[in-house]
Amino acid sequence: MPAGSREAAKMEAPGQVAGEIFDGARKPGRAAASAGIVLLFSVVAGGATALCTGGSDPADPSVYPALPRGAADEIAAVEEEIDRTEAAALALAGDRGLDSYQKINLLGKLLLFDKTLSVNRNEACAFCHMPETGWTGPAAALNARTAAYPGSVRTRFQQRKPQSYGYATLAPSLYYDRNKQDLVGGNFWDMRATGIRLGNPASEQAQGPLVNPGEMALPDPACAVERVSSSPYRPLFEAVWGAATLDIRWQRDVEEICSRPGPPSANDPFPVHLSAADRERANAAYDRIGIAMRAFEASPEVNAFSAKFDAVRAGRAKLSAFERRGYALFRGKARCNECHRDSGESPLFTDFTADNIGVPRNPDLPFYIESQPDAGGYAANPLGVRYVDDGVGAFLAGRDNPNGKWAELADSYRGKFQVSSLRNVDKRPRPDFIKAYAHNGYFKSLKEVVHFYNTRDVLPRCKPGDPDEKVTCWPPPEQPANINKTQMGHLGLSGADEDAIVAFLKTLTDGYEPPAH
Repeated sequence: MPAGSREAAKMEAPGQVAGEIFDGARKPGRAAASAGIVLLFSVVAGGATALCTGGSDPADPSVYPALPRGAADEIAAVEEEIDRTEAAALALAGDRGLDSYQKINLLGKLLLFDKTLSVNRNEACAFCHMPETGWTGPAAALNARTAAYPGSVRTRFQQRKPQSYGYATLAPSLYYDRNKQDLVGGNFWDMRATGIRLGNPASEQAQGPLVNPGEMALPDPACAVERVSSSPYRPLFEAVWGAATLDIRWQRDVEEICSRPGPPSANDPFPVHLSAADRERANAAYDRIGIAMRAFEASPEVNAFSAKFDAVRAGRAKLSAFERRGYALFRGKARCNECHRDSGESPLFTDFTADNIGVPRNPDLPFYIESQPDAGGYAANPLGVRYVDDGVGAFLAGRDNPNGKWAELADSYRGKFQVSSLRNVDKRPRPDFIKAYAHNGYFKSLKEVVHFYNTRDVLPRCKPGDPDEKVTCWPPPEQPANINKTQMGHLGLSGADEDAIVAFLKTLTDGYEPPAH
C-alpha cells in the first residue's frame, strides 16, 4: 500500500466518531419541520424556544441539517467558556489604570466574545474562533462532520470551515505582485477582506460575520452599533473612541428591526432608518468595532510566537531527530516551504498567496441542502448540490471586488483559496480532538493532508464514501481548474516521511514549555 498503511493514514482522526454522529437530512411535513427547527435551536442555543422576538421562526426550511451527535454538549460548553471569558474581560473594563494599548485590546476582546452582537443574541464571533484550537472551530463533533458551523439562525450554515484568525493580522492589504504575478494578502479564504478601505484586512474581516446572513445575521451594520451602545462596555468604547462616538438617535423600534435576521430587503437595504448625520456616525462606529477587534487579534494573546519551533530558534529547545527529519523534508523533498514560507526571524509559514490544491468536495457540508428559501425568504445556496466553490475567483468576478483590473484575473483564480499559516495547525485541547482542514473541512487530520499532498496524482480516483477513500484513492477535485501540479501531487514520500512532516508541524503549536531539567 503506497505511503504507509491504512492505520497510519487515519491514526489522527478517530473515524468511528465521524461515521456515526450525523443523522443526515430530513424532509418532514411543514408542522414537523417547524417543531424540529425549534427543537434544534433549543438544543444548540441552550434552551431557547424561539428563533427571534415574538416567538416566530425566521428560518423554516423544508430541508434542514440535523446536528451531529455530541455537538449540542460541545456547543453548550463552548458557550459557557465564552460567557466566562466575557465576564472576566468585563471585570477589567473599569480599571482606570489601563493604558491606551490595553484599552483597545480589551475592547476588541469584549466585542469578539459578545453574543449580543448576533441577531438572536446567541452567537459571539468567538463561537467559531476559540484559543484552545488555535482560534478556529472549537467543537470536535462539528469539525468531524459538518466542518461549517451554524449561525445565529441555527439552521443556516456557511460553505466553509472557520478559518483561524491567528497571525492573520500580519497579512498585508491585498495587492498584485508584478514580480510574482500573483495576488498577495487579504483575509478570508477568498481574500475578500482586502484591507483597502480600513488599512488592514483583519479590521474588514471582523466586520463581515456580523452582517453575514449565515453567521451573526444582523440586518444592518447599525444594529451592531446599537447593541454596543446598550452594552455594559459602552464606557470603554467611548474611552477608546471618544465620548460622542455612540451619540445616535435610534428609532423606537430599532431593537425589533435588529432582531429580524438578515439579509434585508433589496428595497430597504439599511432597515435601521437614521438621519444622514447619525448614519455617518453609525458607519464610523462600525468601522471602529472592526478596528478594535483587529487590535485584540494582533495582540500577543493571539499571536504568541511561543511554539517549540520558536524556542528552538531562540536556543531554548532542540527538535527531536524525527522532527528534524520532518523539517528537512518540509524544506526539501516535500516542497512545503515554497508556499508556507519559513524565512525571517519569526516566520509565519504562509506567503499570503492563494492556491487550488485540488481538494475534493466535502459532501457533508449542510450548505448543499440550503437551497430552499426560509421564512425570511433567504436561500443560502439556490444551486444546491450543483454549487461549486470558486474561492478567490468568485470574489474577483463578484461585486465585492474593489479593483476593476483584478476582475481580469478571475478565471485564473477559480478554485483557489488563501494559503493559511501553519502556526497552531495542530493546536487542540486534547489528543483525540478532531480538527478540520482545508477551506471546506474535507480533511480531518494532518496525516490526511500530508498524504493528499504526497499522493493526489498517484492514487486512483474513487467516489466519496469509498471504504479506501483518503488512503488508497481520492475523489476528484471540487474545482478542476487551476490546480497546482508543480509543488504537490506526486512527491514520492514514504509513510514514515509523511509522519515525520506531521511531527514537525506539531512543533508550531503555541504554548510550548521546555521540559524541566
